Amino acid sequence: MMRPALTTLFRKAFLRSALSASAWSALAFSIALLAGCNQLERPKVEPYYALTEPPAKQELRWSNGKMPGSLDPARAAAAPETDVVRAIYEGLTTLDGKTLNEVPAVAKKWEANGDLRIWMFHLRKEARWSNGESITAEDFVRSWKRLGDLGEKAANRFLFENIVGLKAKEPPQEKPLAEPNDYSGQLQTETERANTLSRLDSEHLSGSQNPIPARPGPRKPDEPKPQTPKFGVEAIDDLTLKVTLQKPDKDFPKLVSSPAFLPVYSDGTNFEKTLIDQNIVTNGAFRISQIDDTSITLERSDNYWDRRSVALESVRFVTSNTAESALEAYRSGAVDVVTNATFEPLAVKLLSPYEDFRHTAHSALNYYEFNTARPPFDDRRIREALTLAIDRDKLSKVDMEGTTQPANKFIPLGNLKGEPLSFDVEKAKKLFEKAGYTDGQTIRPIRLVINRNDTQQRVARSVARMWKQNLNVDTDIIVTDPVEIESVRATGDFDLLRRGIVLPTTDEAVCLTAIFGSGKTLTDGDPQLSRAESSKTETSVPTLLYGEKQDNELLKDPFVRQPENQGPVSPPEATFTEQDALYELTAIPLYFPTSYSLLKPYVQGFDINGLDAPSLKAVTIRTDWPPKSTRGES
Repeated sequence: MMRPALTTLFRKAFLRSALSASAWSALAFSIALLAGCNQLERPKVEPYYALTEPPAKQELRWSNGKMPGSLDPARAAAAPETDVVRAIYEGLTTLDGKTLNEVPAVAKKWEANGDLRIWMFHLRKEARWSNGESITAEDFVRSWKRLGDLGEKAANRFLFENIVGLKAKEPPQEKPLAEPNDYSGQLQTETERANTLSRLDSEHLSGSQNPIPARPGPRKPDEPKPQTPKFGVEAIDDLTLKVTLQKPDKDFPKLVSSPAFLPVYSDGTNFEKTLIDQNIVTNGAFRISQIDDTSITLERSDNYWDRRSVALESVRFVTSNTAESALEAYRSGAVDVVTNATFEPLAVKLLSPYEDFRHTAHSALNYYEFNTARPPFDDRRIREALTLAIDRDKLSKVDMEGTTQPANKFIPLGNLKGEPLSFDVEKAKKLFEKAGYTDGQTIRPIRLVINRNDTQQRVARSVARMWKQNLNVDTDIIVTDPVEIESVRATGDFDLLRRGIVLPTTDEAVCLTAIFGSGKTLTDGDPQLSRAESSKTETSVPTLLYGEKQDNELLKDPFVRQPENQGPVSPPEATFTEQDALYELTAIPLYFPTSYSLLKPYVQGFDINGLDAPSLKAVTIRTDWPPKSTRGES
């Protein structure tokens, strides 16, 4: 019989092999070995996959993927770039790592007018750049205007297109998701990865010696204001920023915590000269102290306005090109945290019992888009029936081997106000009957177009079987190259089209724009089935959404409490909500990808969330781990 200790050691050895090409050989060996035991006892699993000694000082060692390709906030689309950028820069707001609610950062308070189109942010006078200079509202005006000037070079342009004067000239580019059998750990297109993760040569890694361009100085009192096109971001004074939106957005303070909205010190030309510059001026809780071939080291910034609340003295981002190398560094104690690593399904199963292994739904969506211009998919009843006939739990647990979570709504991290989708075959059949398909009649075969990927073909076959079994509907699965997906969509040569997108914010309006496009309204092919205006839920949002304190002076603010000084204020516009999207069902949500991480127990305050946006301000190292009460225990 195999001893429990030997079983545990073998389990760890096999886990390491699960990330290599010899995984199946190890599995065959393990089956043969276990078969030789007449009586098997379930081994006691150790609580942690790798419990090592904590560092002697407040230093966090974090493996989060490859070397970042750029430290420009405007170009940061995903980890590892976003991890470093969030640590060295700070925006008007930031997100609470646990709740993902917005909290004050450079802005200490903010408010909106009655229709949620005009926002006023009040900056802290104590906020400073790493060189000691004050941060002003003009820094945000200049930085956000630069987003528009960058055009296609800016990441996730759909994030800021609602700001007056910043609407993207072209629709946002889809961010194809990495599939579980790709093991690439990439959530971006190859073109983007080439731009952001290109190989760094020695002159880039050594740090640029080019001077940082100075910030443009204030205009002289007698200097005429230059005539520029209307731009919805304005510095009322040094500490007051006014933002005008095209459409109401109740979640705008959450949106501006995204990396794209972080301010840069200069006009940004230094980012064009070098990929990574360790001498850049930043304004976050940490500043860059060293860059070498394998890591980026940050140190706590002396000029950060909230320095006293930052426990970490330094953060070292340790590069790992593969999930296997990241896991080995974690097991050996070289790093304390592993994120942005793609593990095979077998490795996930073996890691799952350990307390230091974490998983959460990633803020990304895989879905099928309907061509509502083609009958019978212009009928909402048909769309709903096909949606309800899909067993999403089976898709995630069986077809995706437990590596995804079923999508019973569109926004992974949003708070849905209403009923989520369900698997309801009986209701689906009744909807078909109401649409005129009775006595065994059914719709024509569905033309489902997917990209050439083993995972997507497996999912499509499973969905097709469900439609056949539950609704007697046949499906023609058309497989095409990923580069051809957009052209197929443009020509409309599909009934349903596979889509995948990363949603780097919890802002409901922006997420729905990314999925369905801008200008989405409640429409349907059958006017009798359109949702009645009276049934829409009106959301009452207080004018004052957040402030450090609600004192008498704030209540006297004319912007907040005296709308007669601003002219007539129209009632909030009835915007397209996720509840509306679940009624219209112009797309079928399928599943949310899962992100995985490993976290040593002595790392406190490192909150794993679906946006991959932990706040390092709250992190501390428990240098006395394990606690005295548990030391010496086996």
